Amino acid sequence: MFWRSFILVVLGLISVVLFSRMVWGPTGLLEYRELKRQYAALEKQIAGLDAENMALSREIRLLQSDNQYVEKVIRQRLHYVRDNEVLYLFDASAKPHREP
Repeated sequence: MFWRSFILVVLGLISVVLFSRMVWGPTGLLEYRELKRQYAALEKQIAGLDAENMALSREIRLLQSDNQYVEKVIRQRLHYVRDNEVLYLFDASAKPHREP
């Protein structure tokens, strides 16, 4: 009877130790949840980078093949104008001043 109780207590302690390692250990459930969260964040970041890559690829194709698009980009980004055109640049942070 004593050995039976002793073996049950030892097996119970081993079960508690194994369970605690399963939950809080270096490869436990809590670590798994953290890795799963990081994986989801990386997947979201990859999706954003893929979308940006597609947009840049589309822009490269347009710049290589469409002269009107090239002219539009040059005029917008570099502020080039044609002959007899006037370019007005406004400060985006400036607010219109009204006098009553």
